[in-house]
Amino acid sequence: MMDKRLAKVLAFGAFLAFLIIPAIAFAADATVAAIPWQQAAANSMAAGLAIGLSALGAAYAQAKIGSAAAGTLAERPEVAIWVITLQALPEVIVLLGFVSAILIKG
Repeated sequence: MMDKRLAKVLAFGAFLAFLIIPAIAFAADATVAAIPWQQAAANSMAAGLAIGLSALGAAYAQAKIGSAAAGTLAERPEVAIWVITLQALPEVIVLLGFVSAILIKG
């Protein structure tokens, strides 16, 4: 199991990559003398990171929510609609990553 310090470093690195790579891609669009293949590579990396990191974040959230939901439903089955709602909310993160990837590549 990963220790907390390593998890924080990895989360911070992923957060920086999620912010910096799209910024580089948009800066390549603004540069007049940008080499086309570098611009395309930066756009592709930014789009891939947008979808990949948002999917990983949603998967982590759903794993935590799912395990808590199983315990909650065992004790209180009347809150099933809340559990389903909470389980579906992280999917919005993936949709936002997909939309941002379309905007980056568009």
